[in-house]
Amino acid sequence: MKVLITGGAGFIGSHTMDLLLARGHEVRILDALEPPVHRDRQKPDYIPADVEFLVGDVRDRAAWEQALVGVDAVFHLAAYQDYLPDFSKFFHVNAVSTALLYEIIVDRKLPIRKVVVASSQAVYGEGKYLRADGQPFYPGQRPADQLTRHVWEILDPDTGAPLKPGFTDESGVRPHNSYAISKYTEEQIALNLGRRYDIPSVGMRYSIVQGPRQSFRNAYSGALRIFAMQTLAGERPVIYEDGLQLRDYVYVGDVAAANALVLEDPRADYQAFNVGAGRTWTVLEFARIMAEAAGRPELEPVIPGEYRFGDTRHIFSAIDKLQALGWRPQGDPQRSCRDYIAWAGSQPDFGNYSQAAREHMKKLGAVR
Repeated sequence: MKVLITGGAGFIGSHTMDLLLARGHEVRILDALEPPVHRDRQKPDYIPADVEFLVGDVRDRAAWEQALVGVDAVFHLAAYQDYLPDFSKFFHVNAVSTALLYEIIVDRKLPIRKVVVASSQAVYGEGKYLRADGQPFYPGQRPADQLTRHVWEILDPDTGAPLKPGFTDESGVRPHNSYAISKYTEEQIALNLGRRYDIPSVGMRYSIVQGPRQSFRNAYSGALRIFAMQTLAGERPVIYEDGLQLRDYVYVGDVAAANALVLEDPRADYQAFNVGAGRTWTVLEFARIMAEAAGRPELEPVIPGEYRFGDTRHIFSAIDKLQALGWRPQGDPQRSCRDYIAWAGSQPDFGNYSQAAREHMKKLGAVR
């Protein structure tokens, strides 16, 4: 197939490109090369010279119309993700662009055989918790006054006791920040318009994806890049809350394999899938894994009691549904950290941008 990848110069997009090329597909990329992710709007050197590359914004109809010519399938991976409070940009980049994609396909009667969109684990908000009697409970976001008191855990509204987090499946969503709401909107556009107009479509709810090519120039989010910057600079990694937040860090190679699977398997059509690691690590554990991979195990994390407003306490995804199609995660944080450090060392402008980003987030109220 001839496959268009929007955001194909980025992290997940470029690894998906590599795997699709290896499997015999033809790839075209549409990417805006927007700073700070891309330096000086330059195409990354990991994009093969013979891959067709279009510079354009997914909010632009003309860019879509040019990119869709002769295409059989689309991976719409271009996205805006940050902790900054520029709310409208999340919806313009993530949701409106998706509506525009389907509008053009329908208007021009394009013979698209599959559309795969990048959704996110963030659509679950806090995800699934369990009460003392084992009954599931789906909380809203933590109140601001609770976080101000540094009470981090999700509390049972009846007893006040901390609730036990559990693996969250695809059955329900509760997005509670602008990024999450925009990604769920994108997913709903794809699945519902896809079904209405017979355009096979799939939503991929990625957990925290880790590995090489994750841009270090965007230091507002992403434990992998932030901890790598800090430890490679000889600084102790800074952790929000108490570091005991549970996450499922998934290797980018496993994500690319999941993308290729749903592209080629019609059983995935018109569904959303979690793409996670199948197990959990605390943020504290992850920081120590990074320090070990950087050769600086003595750099014990520092926990100043700060928090990111709107962040989730615990979130990790059940992956049974995707596993039923034959997918299995193979990577782990140790591999992600090793591969990222090796890649970062080859980048001439790699440096520690984390402190400046943290101070900027404090000024905006994103970090408190």
